[in-house]
Amino acid sequence: MRRAPVIAALLMLTPLGGLAALDQEQVTLRVTVTAADEAGQPVPVPRHALLVSENPASAEPRRVLTGADGTVTLRLRPGSYTIESDRPVVIGGRPYQWTQMVEVAAGRELTLSLTAENADDPAITAAPATPESGDARRAANDPSELMTRWQESVVAVWSPTARASGFVIDARGLIATSGSAVGDATAVAVQVSGALAVDGRVVASQADGAAVVRVHPDAIAGRRPLPLPCPPAKVPSLDEGDEIVAMSAPHPFSRDAIWGEVRGLAPRAIDTDLSMPFGGAGGPVFDTAGVVAGLTAERPEDGGRGRSDVIVVRGVFLCEAYAAAQAALANTSAPSPAARPVDPTARLPLERLFPDPNASAPAPVALASDDFDVAFVTPPMMARARQRAGWTGGPPTRWPEAEARLGPITDFGSWSPYFADAPPVVVVRVTPRLVEGFWRRLGREAARTQGAVLPPLTRFAGNFLRLEATCGRKDVTPLHPFVLEHRPDARVLVREGLYVFDPAAFAPACGQVTLTIYSERSPDRGQTVTIASDTLERVWQDFAAFRTTAR
Repeated sequence: MRRAPVIAALLMLTPLGGLAALDQEQVTLRVTVTAADEAGQPVPVPRHALLVSENPASAEPRRVLTGADGTVTLRLRPGSYTIESDRPVVIGGRPYQWTQMVEVAAGRELTLSLTAENADDPAITAAPATPESGDARRAANDPSELMTRWQESVVAVWSPTARASGFVIDARGLIATSGSAVGDATAVAVQVSGALAVDGRVVASQADGAAVVRVHPDAIAGRRPLPLPCPPAKVPSLDEGDEIVAMSAPHPFSRDAIWGEVRGLAPRAIDTDLSMPFGGAGGPVFDTAGVVAGLTAERPEDGGRGRSDVIVVRGVFLCEAYAAAQAALANTSAPSPAARPVDPTARLPLERLFPDPNASAPAPVALASDDFDVAFVTPPMMARARQRAGWTGGPPTRWPEAEARLGPITDFGSWSPYFADAPPVVVVRVTPRLVEGFWRRLGREAARTQGAVLPPLTRFAGNFLRLEATCGRKDVTPLHPFVLEHRPDARVLVREGLYVFDPAAFAPACGQVTLTIYSERSPDRGQTVTIASDTLERVWQDFAAFRTTAR
């Protein structure tokens, strides 16, 4: 690897003041580390190990770690220092490492920014096909080496309730991922690259362990399965303080490799200091010998909003899920290899989508069936919600009682990271209506005859199950059939539909769009909502800025 020390440009801030006598000769150096994702956007690099050495070196380098925001603060005596990466990190498929020299002067606070622009340029080069080639120890301790070998085998998995990573474990079309991300889904989407997604079928799943998804073998042709140390007796053990390397394919689709450390041991999971962006959990974890020791999973309490701390599901449970999946192969057919639609890549600044924060807010198109309220949510509405905290989406969208229990129409709960930058998609949000049953209404009327005036005793109608859509007479496949779960109280679970579509699916040229909504209470009897052409035109106009940019 090429190393070219560069004198870092330092941002000089106000002089330090009020230091204690013992600290008067020390200076604060704040180091920030950012890389670039596949879209070229800067992202912080958490838990990146840096070595700090005096020039000339007089002792072993001091090793420090960046925090969750990619920042670490040092206290140093005046002098010359070298700040360098202990090992590379891979973000968006590119390896990064830094070597910078800084001159620390007395009486000043300094900031050193390590960015994609001033990183050294180690390249990921083609690796031989055999996993035994190369220095196994170096591969285990160097995320870029693991990325070279396995990056094409790491994929993304979309379930109705979560976005996760996964990895190929069998050329017959088997993908391992986190059981908590799959949940109780039987069908998922597997995104094997930024441009290709296919249907997947869940063939084995453990709620708090591993899951295995089956895709058509053609979808993963040429992608090498990661060798698993199965049967379970061969799974490597991990101890507190052991180093590990985790790979992931977070959203938006990219591939990362980071290293971490075991912090604690439990019967089913291993505690770590790893932190991953949205959709990163579910990928493989390697031990110091380069052997798969398990897979990552989100901590249950994190809830999936943005960056999450992760645990490691032990390899023994991965082996159990793999064995169950192999047994199921004979009784299940492979899903279709046909490509599914993938997310559009175009993005616009939020201020471009809603340039005047003082203008009247766009209100979602709101409709209703017997048991459900239906709203179309578009990028300008998402941008407005980001600009103005507490904006609900307008009074016609939810009844006040529903909003009090479920939140604003522009609050997407665990799916918020997906909608954070207002992607060019149209969201059909289907919410169970609040209804008052016959016996509750009868009881309220009886109470009224006794002089007691009670408010309506409402409950949510049957939970959302699925949605079917047609443009004219043509069926429309959603980009994502998301489901959002709420618990207004400990006894009630409410499910909403958050179906994401390409805006072209609901163009005015459809003439008419029909939505058929199914509830858990009546899974075979749908309720139909028809959207007329003038309503479609209102939704279509919310994407005018994207169409103008495309031209």
